[in-house]
Amino acid sequence: MEKQLSQKWIISKSWLRFLAIIILVIGVFFRFVNLDRKIYWNDEVYSSLRISGYLESEMNERLRNGHLVTLGNLEKYQYPNSEKHTIDTIKGLISEESQVVPLYFVTLRFWVEWFGDSIAVIRSFSAFISLLTFPCLFWLCQELFGSSLIGWMSIALIAVSPIHVLYAQEARTYSLWIVAILISSIALLRAMRLKTKVSWCIYAATLSLGFYSHLFFTWIALGHGVYVAVIERFRLSKTSINYLLSALAGVITFLPWIWIIITHPTPDKISWANAKQTSFESAIRWAGIISRGFLDIGIGSSQPLKFNIALIFPIFIVLTLIIYSIYVLCRRTSKDVWLFILILIGSVALPLLAVDLLFEKKSTSTRYLLPVVLGMQLAVAYLFTIKLTSISPKIWQKKLWSLVVSIVIISGIGSCMLSSQAQLWWIKAPQRYQEYPEIANIISKTKKPLLISDSDMIFIQTLGHLLDPKVRFQFVTQKQLPEITNGFTDIFLFKPSDFLKAGIEKIYNSNLQQIDRSLWKITKSS
Repeated sequence: MEKQLSQKWIISKSWLRFLAIIILVIGVFFRFVNLDRKIYWNDEVYSSLRISGYLESEMNERLRNGHLVTLGNLEKYQYPNSEKHTIDTIKGLISEESQVVPLYFVTLRFWVEWFGDSIAVIRSFSAFISLLTFPCLFWLCQELFGSSLIGWMSIALIAVSPIHVLYAQEARTYSLWIVAILISSIALLRAMRLKTKVSWCIYAATLSLGFYSHLFFTWIALGHGVYVAVIERFRLSKTSINYLLSALAGVITFLPWIWIIITHPTPDKISWANAKQTSFESAIRWAGIISRGFLDIGIGSSQPLKFNIALIFPIFIVLTLIIYSIYVLCRRTSKDVWLFILILIGSVALPLLAVDLLFEKKSTSTRYLLPVVLGMQLAVAYLFTIKLTSISPKIWQKKLWSLVVSIVIISGIGSCMLSSQAQLWWIKAPQRYQEYPEIANIISKTKKPLLISDSDMIFIQTLGHLLDPKVRFQFVTQKQLPEITNGFTDIFLFKPSDFLKAGIEKIYNSNLQQIDRSLWKITKSS
């Protein structure tokens, strides 16, 4: 009797596929809904600057002259135009962001030229690229596990994974990086299985794609080398030789950009990674980042301690699930399967963890751990699949794992629902930009406003995406005062230096009224 009851709790393969397709549709919806709702923040402003073809120094030189500037003048440095071409996009990266590889920005420029320059269109490029994740996941699971069901489970988990959805809506290269990792992994496993020259040539091409999608793909490629070496027992076999030749071909195609990084270093662009962080803080940060693959309610490290404490239990549950999944994976699969997953996780995690712990730096960012989360999700997908489809005499186990899978999927959907409605989320650095919507609202409500600033132009561009076209601007360099003209109903200072504030009060015999942390209004002295 108990055996008959347990049989009823076995989920059929066709039913599992059907549920996965429903979840996939939901995940696709979340990737495209409200694409323009969230604030267009610092990193995305840099993306737009790159596709415009202008240099940041060029933008500063042309705008910081004290002359009146319209919103259209600002937008000139955020969208492609006839003055600059694709080669200028590459030159901008070489000169000012050599640590950022060009493939994403070159293709994004073409996308914007073809489909329009709204924020929704710009972000939709990443969203469309992220859709390639799903067929690649299915194919990878076929190559790695020889199972289409694990592929469907992986698709279901990642379709509504909060972290994957968020970066699918980000005008940066991370969706392309994930796709490149999956394609190169498929190509490697396929080449090792087929052992043909064509398959190894395809793998070499995927390495080139990966190198030009993200600089940290280098760790993935090295991980592939470790995998081949261990599987081939460190022998110089035909497979090992073919891997070395393919890797060499891929590296040769990337040598021009390696030379650019060496000859045009831009350490100021990654200075944020030098921030100090204790080992305990690193551990908490890592746990929080990894848990976002399954659960995300918008609480970041900048939130009050009481909110982070409230997440301790769910994060513990998620980490326990991941550890158990990896344990089961290692116990129940062959070496070539579990080793590949572990190397995918460790190839990026170990170097970043070493820097964080040894040098006590805050070098790890959520976006850099996407391959780590991906590997862990593959392990969880394997666990869920075998638990849901195995024949077990214990009916309580079937019920328990059905409940666990349901909770994980519902948590992902709920997280995506929350973030889709928010204007600010942890991914947009709310500790820095949470006041921007209110500032924009205050300025735009006035009749004829003038905004004066000597702050970083990237911050101003971020605010500019929220402002009404009627706003006029005056930008000056540090230690320079503007010549304020008449005809404006309201005059504001945005992120002014102490020099600018003191100079305005003294020269124009005015008082400054602080409206927000970064906004002051000029009022006449009584």
